[in-house]
Amino acid sequence: MASSKSAIDNEATREHVVYCWDVLVNHYAGKQGPEPPFENAFCPLFVTWKKRRSLDSTEEPLLRGCIGTLDAKDLHSNLGKYTLISALQDRRFNPIAARELEYLDCTVSLLTNFEKGLQWDDWEVGTHGMIIEFEDPNNPAGYSYSATYLPEVAHEQGWTREECIDSLISKAGYTKNPTNVRLNPKNPLRLTRYQSSLCTVSYQEYLAHKEGK
Repeated sequence: MASSKSAIDNEATREHVVYCWDVLVNHYAGKQGPEPPFENAFCPLFVTWKKRRSLDSTEEPLLRGCIGTLDAKDLHSNLGKYTLISALQDRRFNPIAARELEYLDCTVSLLTNFEKGLQWDDWEVGTHGMIIEFEDPNNPAGYSYSATYLPEVAHEQGWTREECIDSLISKAGYTKNPTNVRLNPKNPLRLTRYQSSLCTVSYQEYLAHKEGK
């Protein structure tokens, strides 16, 4: 068995994403997933599926599923698991159907370099993802909220840091004005920033890779 690496050395590669494609394609064929062809490692990870409107579309693909874990997990046991969870069990979407495969892109994100932010805007668009945690300003002893965005989200949406954090506060389930949380001086929200290595492979690129073996 290959040795494991520390999380700081992790880099998402085409091997990781091709493996995700193999897992999903085998699922629809009723076959067992393949053995991981890459070296094992332990890190937080996400698998993202996006769908193009047509095969020749030049528009940004639409999100079709994205689920992962912020806890460090070993890739051999969990990359295939989150491949299927993100494709079939993201509650925001219907499960991906086999007929959609040709329109899909798959991205593997391996998360690294977690750091505590000094305040809500202590991060850079296009560089950092962020995890926020906070309590209801009107009931600080009550329910705790948390949510995360991957590093590419703010850049893809064209958001400022303020717009991104306000969206993330709403994503966490807080239904009132997000400014109440973002600018709360008595109990400031807590922010952790992180970076990621990611790799994306379309279905057509996946097929070309398999044919080139």
